[in-house]
Amino acid sequence: MRKSREHRKAVEQEEQLNGAQIRFQRFTRRSKHTGRSQEDDWKEQIKSDAHVLMQPYTKMEVRTLLIFEVRWLKRFTYICLYLIWTLVLIGRCWGEMFTSLQNVKQAIRSERKLIDYLRTYIDQESERLQDVRRFYAKVSDLHTELYEESAAAVGNPLVAFTLIKRLHSEWLNVVYSNEAERNAEALRSGYEEVQADLPRVEDLRGAARGLMRLQDVYALQVSGLSRGRFQRVTNGEVMNVCLPAVSVPLSGDDCFLVGKVAYEQEDYYHSVPWLQESVRLFRGAGGRWNPEDEGTLELALDHLAFSHFKTGNVSSALSLSHELLHHDPMNGRVLQNVEKYEKLLVAASPPNVNGLKRPACTYLRTRETFERLCQTQGSQPTFFKNPSLFCDYFTNNHPALLLRPARREVLNLHPFVVLYLDFVTDAEAEDIKRLAKPGLRRSVVAAGEKQATADYRISKSAWLKDSAGSIVEKLDQRISLITGLNVKHPHGEYLQVVNYGIGGHYEPHFDHATSLSSPVFKLETGNRVATFMIYLSSVEAGGSTAFIYANFSVPVVEKAAIFWWNLHRNGQGDEDTLHAGCPVLVGDKWVANKWIHEYGQEFQHRCSLNPEE
Repeated sequence: MRKSREHRKAVEQEEQLNGAQIRFQRFTRRSKHTGRSQEDDWKEQIKSDAHVLMQPYTKMEVRTLLIFEVRWLKRFTYICLYLIWTLVLIGRCWGEMFTSLQNVKQAIRSERKLIDYLRTYIDQESERLQDVRRFYAKVSDLHTELYEESAAAVGNPLVAFTLIKRLHSEWLNVVYSNEAERNAEALRSGYEEVQADLPRVEDLRGAARGLMRLQDVYALQVSGLSRGRFQRVTNGEVMNVCLPAVSVPLSGDDCFLVGKVAYEQEDYYHSVPWLQESVRLFRGAGGRWNPEDEGTLELALDHLAFSHFKTGNVSSALSLSHELLHHDPMNGRVLQNVEKYEKLLVAASPPNVNGLKRPACTYLRTRETFERLCQTQGSQPTFFKNPSLFCDYFTNNHPALLLRPARREVLNLHPFVVLYLDFVTDAEAEDIKRLAKPGLRRSVVAAGEKQATADYRISKSAWLKDSAGSIVEKLDQRISLITGLNVKHPHGEYLQVVNYGIGGHYEPHFDHATSLSSPVFKLETGNRVATFMIYLSSVEAGGSTAFIYANFSVPVVEKAAIFWWNLHRNGQGDEDTLHAGCPVLVGDKWVANKWIHEYGQEFQHRCSLNPEE
């Protein structure tokens, strides 16, 4: 009997212990339904389980607890690793919104949802505040009308009761109402629903770098950009580069964030003008701060002062630091900076007196020509004076083109570059873009034997395979008719559709491979002998294709296609085909590229008897 009681007691203790363990697993979820804090729930549970957990454990019980804790920690670790990996994948998928305007359009839809959530929040808060105002009016009226004769008022038991009741519960309910928190929580939940589709910090930095790229290539004035205008100074006069149909001015906080991105990269050439404009706008607003802003006048002054110091402009750094101390007189770091700047000025030998020096780039040798060609946007005056250039209706001696010849414009002879007008219809262009949108990924460039993303190519692209009766197959047939080349895979690569991003561009490059280790040779059909590029959209400004060594550029012509040979007839690369995609200033640029390879063209594009040709 004694053994039976001991056995029953041990079983009961084990059941109680298991129950405590299960409650330990569940305690974080209970508070969600009770409205109480997790800490309160756990404290109460500890008290109820104390008689179990305080008792001495047997070896079996200790082993059970250890096994339970190890298993729980393993599961917790796996969950954490899963969440971290999920965030990494989300960051990879959505952290490049700035590289394609198609993703920027999706961001507009996300913000519309946020506007709806904010409208609901404002309505709910308005109702809550209306109730608070009603309570305030009720109590104020009582004190104005009823409680002036306090002795008579408290003598009435009804008045006394309502006063006590109001002070005991009504004020409590108003002051400690959780309605405001519920409204705020609903707004936060709505934000979290669309948070995965919102821009990341990489997008903000990429968009800021895009603005700086446009500033450089098109020589734009930051003061004009802040007013929503694209202007540059030519011969001492401010001129409009373009007048976009839609534009917005930038705030002091907007300019501050662009300047801060440059500042964090130690790019003081760009940080100085943007931070100067930020300071000007903050000063004009009287230093007023908006809750949605990240920057303030003090922060802009601080960053601008140090940027001036790093460029050797110590006197400006000192002046701005004094202004900053006016707003924050006890800032010890700024006080030390002022002391340092004053000593440098007295010594008359400030360090690093280099002024504003533009950062180097990967195409430094051709930068001046590239930017000049981009700024002319295809309107070079000498371009139209060459009598060897012409326009015609081109049939390529093919029966299929006799009734409907291609409208051809020969743009250049060396290298041979041709423009075909109205190569695609509006419907075909839209179909190609629609097919490409789901597969858009960050564009890559050759990096040795592999491919990688690069800052000198800002766009997203997708590859479309041809299938029987598809729009891609029809385009392949049309390209083959006009060029006379075999464009079927693998003699031609699949159609690549590209959408450019904010300030989207592709710096000077060759389409043909310049190294035997290039991924271009993976098809085992030789090098890229020719390029056929179709303009699927128009742009308001920018986006020209600039041929650097040939010294001309071609503007974006909607529905047209441009063709050129990448290789000489002897198979050597034509260095005159070095070209670039100028940054898109205003507009949404879409192109489709068809790269045609050497093999398969033996009878279509014959070698010359001259080995040098």
